[in-house]
Amino acid sequence: MQYKSSSLSALTMNLLVLPEHTNPYSNMHGGEMMKLMDNAAGVVAVRYSAGQVVTASVDSLVFKEPIRLGDLVLCDAEVIYTGKTTIGVYVAVKVENIASGETKPALEGYWFFVAVDANERPRAVPPLKIETVEQERLFAEAGLRLQRLRQA
Repeated sequence: MQYKSSSLSALTMNLLVLPEHTNPYSNMHGGEMMKLMDNAAGVVAVRYSAGQVVTASVDSLVFKEPIRLGDLVLCDAEVIYTGKTTIGVYVAVKVENIASGETKPALEGYWFFVAVDANERPRAVPPLKIETVEQERLFAEAGLRLQRLRQA
């Protein structure tokens, strides 16, 4: 199977935070944020594998900054790891105050998917083409993260 670059499946999803996304304090619900991240990660995994995937795990969601009504959410997702049938996706979220233009890191997390065939059996995915030192670091860290998850 031929190596594949993560840039071919990378994705940015944006969302303007509206009242239906918030709690009574005008902060975005964590579940709404996780849903956006899950959608972005899933699209990236399907694009990369060129077929159906199922979520195996979500790991280390770290909330760094509140997201408020009227903010713009910028959700970036990229493949950082592949195994025989596994795809690891890193999702980073920034929040932008659209009035001031100030952007801050808000949230990050890791998703692991298994590519499946029409019978929902695991299928092979293309190996990830490592093109930078940063990608090499992320790949190694994701492999360790996945190993810890499998031992849990």
